[in-house]
Amino acid sequence: MKLTKLETFRLKPRWLLVRLETDDGFVGWGEPVVEGRAGTTEACVHELWPYLLGQDPRRVEQLWQTLYRGGFYRGGPVLTSAISGIDQALWDIKGKAMGAPIYDMLGGTVRDKMQVYSWIDSDTAEIAVKSAKEKQALGFRSIKMLGIDATGWVSDSETITTLLEKVQAVRDATGPNFGIAIDFHGRAHKSSARTLLRELEPLKPLFIEEPVLVENEEVFAELHRFSAIPLATGERCYTRWGFKGLLEKGCVDILQPDLSHAGGISEVRRIAAMAETYDVAIAPHCPLGPVALAACLQVDFASINAFMQEQSIGMAYNKGQEIDSYLSNPEVFVYQDGFVRLPDGPGLGVTVDEEKVRRASEPDLAWKNPVLHLEDGCITEW
Repeated sequence: MKLTKLETFRLKPRWLLVRLETDDGFVGWGEPVVEGRAGTTEACVHELWPYLLGQDPRRVEQLWQTLYRGGFYRGGPVLTSAISGIDQALWDIKGKAMGAPIYDMLGGTVRDKMQVYSWIDSDTAEIAVKSAKEKQALGFRSIKMLGIDATGWVSDSETITTLLEKVQAVRDATGPNFGIAIDFHGRAHKSSARTLLRELEPLKPLFIEEPVLVENEEVFAELHRFSAIPLATGERCYTRWGFKGLLEKGCVDILQPDLSHAGGISEVRRIAAMAETYDVAIAPHCPLGPVALAACLQVDFASINAFMQEQSIGMAYNKGQEIDSYLSNPEVFVYQDGFVRLPDGPGLGVTVDEEKVRRASEPDLAWKNPVLHLEDGCITEW
């Protein structure tokens, strides 16, 4: 078995798929994309193709190491995202060739179903309550909401009060046992993050995501000592070396590696095992498409410390294109009582509708994230 062909497809809303094909007709799919940098990542995927052409796709580890180490320079979101998608596609081919789900090749399942959570709209307290109640009615047991808008180095009292009002409203509407995760998106800084965490403690959030930028590991450590709220981060960390410091400093409770950024199935399985040795959970980051989510679930079902899975159904980015839009078997992602069932198909367990992908592909699609500025014109975190 040898790899003979590589293709990429840019799809709305902001997804990039890679398709690998072998000489004996097996096809594997991956999702290698840096949101807002699809063209750059796509170019990197094609630059890596000479390392893959003619190689046996079943040698997943050898090919991963070749892609990671073979070019001398390593790491960073573009390279590791390109490797991530290719790795997913290699595992997909291997699973199809062996007639087995990927989780079986990772040691088998440790659970029968996986809990998922849903994003909610939270521009105002009223919108947040309405959205949270809708998700609760659909069976979700946990949601995630944005915590704060554009903010400076020191948050004013209005920022604090607005956040507390929204979270309190959702807590009152959904009850004491409903999970409320809050994503700060790295927008806060040390002083305001400390204040926000202290004020939020009585509302018992499920976790706070990216209270500050992940590169400020020493601040994470300080916040971890300061607050009892579980802290989560990891969507902007790449490979196990990007998570090493967080674990060694003991400053995070939940790692959120992204299967399309952190190194794919191979590397996130290693990150999960590494986190387990520090008694840390994982909740893979996944605001992307169907292949990325399928890859996450393969790792989730084989990892004892995977406690919850993000998924993008209903996210504002999607605008009519949901994660099942390009699948022939969308029933894979049917949720019941806040859980997704075990995918039992070979490889990734999803069947990409290739004809639909080819029709919908937009080679020049270039989604960009908003750029936020403060009232004084200073740029701030999105």
